[in-house]
Amino acid sequence: MQKGKLFFNIIITISILALILVIGYVAYHYISNYLEIKEAEKVIQEFENEVIVVGIEEPKVEENQIETQTPQTSQTPTTNKKTTTVSYKGYSVIGTIEIPKTKIKALIVDKVTPSSITAAVGVLYGPGLNAIGNTVLAAHNYRNGTFFSNNKKLVEGDKIYITDSQGNRIEYSVSKTYTTGAMDFSYATRDTQGKREISLSTCVTDPEKRLVIWAKET
Repeated sequence: MQKGKLFFNIIITISILALILVIGYVAYHYISNYLEIKEAEKVIQEFENEVIVVGIEEPKVEENQIETQTPQTSQTPTTNKKTTTVSYKGYSVIGTIEIPKTKIKALIVDKVTPSSITAAVGVLYGPGLNAIGNTVLAAHNYRNGTFFSNNKKLVEGDKIYITDSQGNRIEYSVSKTYTTGAMDFSYATRDTQGKREISLSTCVTDPEKRLVIWAKET
């Protein structure tokens, strides 16, 4: 009888400790994720503050030139070569991506590495943000609502907004969504007929597959 009671108490103690560990693990990841989001939001604000300055900077005009300037529109990238100096996790921030459908706004960094895409969206291939041609952006599918977790919800016509380091904010419209093999990179080198396009690439449940989203400038 005494042994049975002792065994029962041990089981209860182990169960309580296990529950505490599980709660602690969940709380740690929740708090870590919250702090990461807040840090990223702070850097996004810093980036946006800087590109506002970049975007309104007046180009230099020589004394013998007639000052005739055409107002810029949000759909026409500026030729101003100045860029921002914002960095995040050791990588240069070159823009932001907004996807209203999935309620995502994230930083874009200049390269894709195992560590860079744990913190932001990275440029995998192409001429660069908002440049003529197809620029491929890659990010993780953490299945927690961050980055490209909900890209599977995107359908033709959904909007994506890319702001580059020169202050240009371009609207793109989703034109195609599909899953392909991890080794298929043909979508990256497609001919855009002189148009601006982007491709979003992320992993899926099958590690040998990738979800790819095509989007064209609106």
